[in-house]
Amino acid sequence: MVSTDLVKSPPTFDYATGNPLSVAPMMDRTDRHFRYLMRLITRKTLLYTEMVTIPAIINGDRAKLLDFSPEEHPLALQIGGDDPEKAAECARIAADWGYDEINLNVGCPSDRVKSGNFGACLMAQPEIVAKVVEAMQEAVNIPVTVKHRIGIDERDRYEDMVEFVRVVSEAGCQRFTVHARKAWLKGLSPKENRNVPPLRYEDIYRLKQDFPHLFIEINGGIKTLSEIKEHLSHVDAVMIGRAAYDNPALFATVDQEIYGKESTSITMKEVVRKMFPYIDYWVSRGVKLNRITRHLIHLFNGQPGARLWRQYLTEKGCGVDVGVEVVEEALKLVEERV
Repeated sequence: MVSTDLVKSPPTFDYATGNPLSVAPMMDRTDRHFRYLMRLITRKTLLYTEMVTIPAIINGDRAKLLDFSPEEHPLALQIGGDDPEKAAECARIAADWGYDEINLNVGCPSDRVKSGNFGACLMAQPEIVAKVVEAMQEAVNIPVTVKHRIGIDERDRYEDMVEFVRVVSEAGCQRFTVHARKAWLKGLSPKENRNVPPLRYEDIYRLKQDFPHLFIEINGGIKTLSEIKEHLSHVDAVMIGRAAYDNPALFATVDQEIYGKESTSITMKEVVRKMFPYIDYWVSRGVKLNRITRHLIHLFNGQPGARLWRQYLTEKGCGVDVGVEVVEEALKLVEERV
């Protein structure tokens, strides 16, 4: 475990009131290195793992799939699957591993998840989702939550979403993260499903009004702090996806402006310097530098020197036997432009 100047105990996290801000689970993005980076920027925001399938957790390399740094708390594990008994086993594993929450993926529209009967296709089978949720809740004391779409294919009326939430909430789920776009399981790629279907924020606002006792989180197309604040006037929480990855600096002031924490915001240059010991630790253990630096590429977007930063890390970060010195040199290029 790498030693940093972060507080070693996890931030306080009250699930009785919920967390108003989170970074979405994103495949090939929200790995442990990106999560550690985000934790340097915001102490309070809830972070999620990439989605991990139930069979992978049960049969795969758990250390590789599930390990995280203690600084990453609060942290949720997102899983994909439809077998209640095996999902309960995964929930027990997640709780024993130290996760703060386990989240069921009912939103991913890819062909791979459809063939395994999990992800967005499960919106057509709320009874199955309810059984999975119920089994996990009986197995653990940590929160069990669900992330889903507003609808799929022709099953996209507001009333269809209400029925899904009603059935699943009656099984005990109290927190629902809703992607404000429907998913077309036929005809659109996962990438197109993130952009083509129109955003329907009003449906999620209405869902909160109809289920005031549930914790409702909104997701999809949210890119600015002002948008976050506006959504929080209608729902309980906001989940940020691609904007968190493409512009991590968005979170530089959220601990103060969203959580009311009395501390100064951190600059991205300070974040980079705080990453040095972490990078040293993992490179010394055989991790390729670019497995970490690929998450740093967008730190200075919109700032002087951003292009040089991206270019240097991209070109030098994939070299053989390179380490933190590459990041140090890249940072100098940014500092010289100020």
